[in-house]
This record gives sequence, structure tokens and C-alpha cells, in this order.
Amino acid sequence: PDGSYTVRTCGWSPPGDHPVGCGMKLTIKDGRLIKVEGDPEHPITQGRLCIRCLTLPEYVHHPQRIIYPMKRVGKRGEDKWQRISWDEAMDTIVEKINYYKENHGAESIIVFGGTGREACLYYYPLGFASIGTPNVCYPQSGWSCYGPRCAITDYILGAGYPEIDFAGHFPDRYEHSEWKVPEYIMLWGKEPLKSNPDGFFGHSIIDMMKRGSKIIMVDPRINWLCTRAEHVLQLRPGSDTALAMGLLHVIINEELYDKEFVENWCYGFEEFKERVQEYPPEKVAEITWVPKEKIIEVARVFAKAKPASLGWGLAVDQNPNGVQLGHALLALVALTGNIDVPGGITIGPPAALMGKWRMETRTNLPEELWEKRIGAKQWPAVSTALATTHPDETLDTLETGKPYKLRMGWFNSSNFISPTNSAQPDRWYRALQSLEFCVVQDLFMTPTAMAFADIFLPLPTFAEHDGVVLTHYGRNAIFAGAMNKALEVGECKSDIEVCIELGKRLYPEIWPWNSAAEFFSDQLKPELGFDFDELREKGLYQPGYTYKKYENGLLRFDGEPGFNTVTGKVELYSTLFEAWGDDPLPYHEEPPYSPYSTPDLAKEYPLVLTTGARYYTSFHSEHRQVPTLRAITPDPLVEINPDTAEELGIKEGDWVIIENMFGKARFKAQVTPTINPKVVHAAHGWWFPEKDAEEPNLFGVWESNINTLMPHKHIGKLGFGDTFKSIICRVRKAED
Repeated sequence: PDGSYTVRTCGWSPPGDHPVGCGMKLTIKDGRLIKVEGDPEHPITQGRLCIRCLTLPEYVHHPQRIIYPMKRVGKRGEDKWQRISWDEAMDTIVEKINYYKENHGAESIIVFGGTGREACLYYYPLGFASIGTPNVCYPQSGWSCYGPRCAITDYILGAGYPEIDFAGHFPDRYEHSEWKVPEYIMLWGKEPLKSNPDGFFGHSIIDMMKRGSKIIMVDPRINWLCTRAEHVLQLRPGSDTALAMGLLHVIINEELYDKEFVENWCYGFEEFKERVQEYPPEKVAEITWVPKEKIIEVARVFAKAKPASLGWGLAVDQNPNGVQLGHALLALVALTGNIDVPGGITIGPPAALMGKWRMETRTNLPEELWEKRIGAKQWPAVSTALATTHPDETLDTLETGKPYKLRMGWFNSSNFISPTNSAQPDRWYRALQSLEFCVVQDLFMTPTAMAFADIFLPLPTFAEHDGVVLTHYGRNAIFAGAMNKALEVGECKSDIEVCIELGKRLYPEIWPWNSAAEFFSDQLKPELGFDFDELREKGLYQPGYTYKKYENGLLRFDGEPGFNTVTGKVELYSTLFEAWGDDPLPYHEEPPYSPYSTPDLAKEYPLVLTTGARYYTSFHSEHRQVPTLRAITPDPLVEINPDTAEELGIKEGDWVIIENMFGKARFKAQVTPTINPKVVHAAHGWWFPEKDAEEPNLFGVWESNINTLMPHKHIGKLGFGDTFKSIICRVRKAED
């Protein structure tokens, strides 16, 4: 009667975030989103929503949101823009692309992608199939987010992403006859209640705790889950691999491992057993600051739990020693017999559901062009698993013009000069000035867009376009959900719509689709047997799950039993790491700058800085302009222990300066006993939309930019990881 209507949908998650597929009902009236409710019939989220979903109307209808294509009419860095049509925008872009291809080669164009919204699915085909360049870049030093874990899993297990078994594959969820409640869940550098990462609904941890699961937390900080955990290993940032090997020392030496699984399905056990002898609990306690007794106790309870599960987080990726850490954690799950069993960890088959299309688009490029991908030859462990440039080599190329000059940039949902992912963002900022023409896709004017965009293309929220949510991007597809368009705001186009429109102009032979719905139908039908309209009707599709796939040939392309690795087994001894010149067995290596690796520098910078913990009110650099969310978290915070604060003359709420040999940033002190006196934690992703937009200020992007303290190219031997989780610093009270 009042003219409103309600649309059921699966959100990618709040604007930004990863593909959690939260079920919700969106109510529209007079062209405006007026109400957001959780959908109680959604089998995963069951009506529960976070504050970012609930404040979606503030985001969708924000007065600062950009909802029309624009071109800059002033100099770069000036806030002078003119609204243009999509035709004019596309005509200009196509003309530039053709110019650079003809005069400098397609490799002179680079696409930068972020994790916001669906960009992580579509910036690959945007580069490979719509533009035709081999250079697609995730610009975080060491590719330090999710990619390392996927690569490690590929090399050690030959499988898709390992995830906690939270019964998500089954429509009847926890009542499913095959599923078992994990006795213990170990969360290593992961706080899923806030992050809901990559398709894992964090509150399923609470569901399983209610059903009897006990929690082991491994984290330098005491967070909410730590206060509810059975065991907490509060380790020194950057010492993770030593701790993992210490746990394995106890499990192997006390013969608590699954002997049958090891004998039948593991490669290199004897060599691995010899390596863990280097990590007795006494030595590990000194390295990690975790008491010896606690290491032994946790090793025993985890090994004896049947089943047990493990969730690994960014602590694995954002660490130059992270490949070795990931290797050790997969070994921990394998040796305790918890791979691909009910209540353990689930793994995807080697061919990703639907999501494989984005990687396959690289076949549209001729081999001689693909060979020009930046950093691929120097870092084979990165380029074999990931179809991108190496990010650190990309910055070097921008600065030096070698092996060739990059001239055009496309920034797809990537605000990376804010402290979201790039190390040394001020250095990136200077290097990116050399690009001659830039396109930015986003929803708001960001520091990155203000600094570089010549053309700004507006993106919609998930509420404004049709799409598919695919957990783990198909690497472990717990479900596929339909994003059903509920309203239209301005003239925004989704990532796939831009790919199609641009592709039709440049490569019409490989872009036959006329709409997003057509595209999704062609992706869904061959694999799942239904089209996009049928998925819209279903709302959500859960594929079910087969446990112990390694026993019946479901993990290998040849159909033989085993794992899709060189040896056909879980490689405790990695043949690929050895071939690439690294140690085939896990080992602890100190962070490049730590109290132990650089003791003289540590006298000047005595605190260990860790970063990147999530907040309910933001996803990386998003949401800073949403009034309700900003009121909850108004300022960038640094956590500091009361004893340390007193020693430094710092009180709760004081503004402080965090600094080291690379940079400095301004934060507000949060004095808390939940952090070690030798450690501080700083928030990331901060900029200030309320401040001056134009250069040199760029919305205050340099004020609280914690990544200015992170060095460039301090990466692991195989090219992964950097110092985001562990670097030395000092803190002083700000003078103003």
C-alpha cells in the first residue's frame, strides 16, 4: 500500500569485505533503500548481520558518493571534475588503450586490483580479456593477502583452499548426518567474528562453541574470542613458525600423530621428524615468549581431539617467513588426521567451481605477451600459483622504467596509497606519477582516485546490480548465492558489466554476452545445471560435500587416489620448494627487523609493532565517511600496555607518534592490558574523508598511514610475505 517492495538477496557482504554471502532483505521505497534486515531463511547467516550491513542505506545514499562517470578537468591532484556519459568515458578509454598498444605494446598498461566488493573476481579478466595486458597487479608487498595461503596449499596439498568445516556445504547444516562437531578449533592469526574472511561466516564459531567446540587462540593480542577460549598462545609477532614447529615437536616425539594417515598419505615424514628436533619447547618458549608448559599442553589437547580444525589468517601471509609457517600449519592438520574429515578442514578440488574462469582468461593473451608479465621469471613460486605481476617488482618497474615503461594504469576498487596494502605507500605515490593516463573504478573519491584518476567510473554496491557470490572465489565453494538487484542509483556499472562493455569494444569475439545475467548463466549451466534466473529463484545453492576425497581420486585430474602434488601425497617435504631453491622443510627465520635479528636498532626502536586487526565498523579503508560507523570508531587507535604507556608518559586518549627508520604515523592511544608490554598494535586503512581533498593533503592520507613504517621488498625467499605483522618501532607522545 505504501509503494515499497522488498528484495531478498545474498550480499557480497557489507560494501567491501569478502564473499560471505550474507542473506538479507532490502526494502525499497521511492527509489531509496530504507531498511535492511537479516534473512532468517538463509542457511548460513540465519538472519544475523553486522553493523556494516545494517548501515547500508547510509552508504548507498551518501551525499559524497559518486554515481556518474567523470573526467578530470584540472591537473591531477586538483578536485576539478566534469560529469560525462558512459559513451564518452568508454570512447576516451578505448582510444587510449589502442594508442598505448600500438605505440608501446599492451604490456605498457597495468591493472591494479583490490579486495573490495567483487573486484577480486574481475580485475583479472579486465586486464587479460577486456584490455589485453599481461600486467595485473595486487600491489601489496609480497602479495601478502590470501594468495600465499592458496599457493602454499596448492604446492603442499594440491587442493583448493582449506577451511574450517562449519557444515556450510549442507542445507541441513549442523544436523547433517555425516558432520561432526570439532572438539577443538585452533584460530591462528585469525579473528573471524570481525573479518568473516573469504566466505567463512565468522559467527559459525559461536554456533560450534554452543555445540561443544573449544577454542585455541594463537594471537599477539587478547581479543574477544581469546577471553572465551580454552587456551591462548599469546606469541611475539613474527615468531609463528617457531611456535608451530614446537607444537609439532611434541606431537611427533610423543607419537600423538595419526600413524595410518602419515604412512599412507604423507611424503617426507622422517625428514620432517628430524627437522622438528631443532624446535624443543624450551627453545621455542624463548623465541616466542609463550611458556614451555603451555606449548606442550596445547600440542597434546589438539593432537588428541577427534576431530579438530584449524583456521589460519593473515598472520601467515603478512610474514616473510609465512610460507614456512603455512607449510607447518598444513603439516599440523595432516599429522593429526584432520584433513578432509567431518569437523576437520574441508578442501576444494583442484579445479575451482566457476571462479576458474577469471584465471583462464589469461589464455586470451599470446604466449610472447604473457612472457612479459612483470616479475614472473624472477619469482616462479608466486607466478606459478597466481596470475599476476609480482607487486614489489612492479614498484621497481614504475621507478626505473625497466624492463619497460608502464604508461597507463587502471585502479579497480584499489585505494592502495592509503594504508590498506602497499608497503611504503609514499614511494608508490611518487612512482605512480609517471603513469600518463589512469582510470579509477570506485564508489567514493579516495586519496588514490584524487591523486591519479583522469577518468572516474562509478561502481554500484551489491544492492544495485545482479551478481553471484562465490565463497573462496570457487577454491572451496561452500555455496553460490544470487545477488539480486534491488534498486538503481545514478549510472553505476558493476565490474562484470564494465568488463563486458569494454571487451565488446576491444575483443568482441571473446565477449559474446549482452548482460551480466547472460554471462552468469553461461558460467553456471555447464557446471551446476541451472542458469542465473534459476539461482535467483533458489537464492542460494549448496553443493554438498564429499569427505576423504583423496581416497577415491577426487583430488587428482587423473582420477587416481591421493593428492594433486608431485608425489601424490601431502608433502611434508616439499619437492617444489626445493626445486625453487628454498628449504623443502619448514624453518623459523626471524623478521628482518626484530629484537633478535637487529638488536642494535632495537635499542632505538624497542617495541614490536603489529598491524591489521579488523574492526566491526570498517573494511580496510572503506566506511570512513559513514556517520554511524565513524561515530563508533572515530579515530585511528594504537593499543599499548599500561606499563609501557606509563613509562612513556602516555595516557588513554593521547595522540602519539609511532615511528621507525622508514616512516611515522599519528594515532590515538588505547591503553589496554590485553597486549604485551613489548608490543603495540596499530589500526590500518585510515584516511579522513572530511579533510581537504586536494594535493598535497589528499584527505589526510599521510597522517595516520601506518604502512609508511613498512619497508619495500623485505619478502621471503620465494617472493611471498612482508613485515606488516612484525617490525620494530618506538612510540612518543605527540607534541600538538
